[in-house]
Amino acid sequence: MIAVLVVEDDPVAADAHREYVERVAGFTVAGVVHSGAEAVRFCRAHPVDLVLLDFYLPDTHGLAVCRTLHAEGNTVDVLAVTSARDLGVVRAAVSAGVVQYLLKPFTFATLRDKLQSYARFRDSVARSGEVGGQADVDRMLATLRTTDRASLPKGMSGETLDAISAVLAADGGGHDGDGLSAAAVADATGVARVTARRYLEYLADNGLAERKPHYGSVGRPEVRYTAMSRNA
Repeated sequence: MIAVLVVEDDPVAADAHREYVERVAGFTVAGVVHSGAEAVRFCRAHPVDLVLLDFYLPDTHGLAVCRTLHAEGNTVDVLAVTSARDLGVVRAAVSAGVVQYLLKPFTFATLRDKLQSYARFRDSVARSGEVGGQADVDRMLATLRTTDRASLPKGMSGETLDAISAVLAADGGGHDGDGLSAAAVADATGVARVTARRYLEYLADNGLAERKPHYGSVGRPEVRYTAMSRNA
């Protein structure tokens, strides 16, 4: 079993990440902590293979946690789980030894794909001996970088899902706090209204968006959507 430490300061998100990891065969949650100092102490005291690491922690940045662990000779791998999109942060993450980078918000299927890719990579490098050549090294490293979007329902694309998620995140609940309608999301992304509603319902069903009834002057309430709050 691959032992995972979940590091996330938001208790709700931490519990969700723990539940997600426990649903993936071959993985077990070694612990859940909510700060960088706790993460370092846990890794000193317990065997951990992989850290699911939030970057913006209450006491430090996740990159500082990576550097501290590596400075102590700890070879634990790190999967960054963050909303940080700055290219400088991404470059720094690579330099700090982060093996995978997962942007919030995400679905269970997306995290599952990352974990399964990581498990395949571990299997490929676990044996002793030497690689046959450059092609073997390239294949091993590519295992970590390959994203399997086949887990999305038929007819849905990862790019459209990301675009609609970004619109919801940028809206922040809208000027009236009631979120965005499918029509508004369709206008913002350039997709058909029925397509926008399908993706919005998918996000809501996976806990990444919230449905809210919006009551107008007449008729049935309109369904609006807001991104679920997730700390970075």
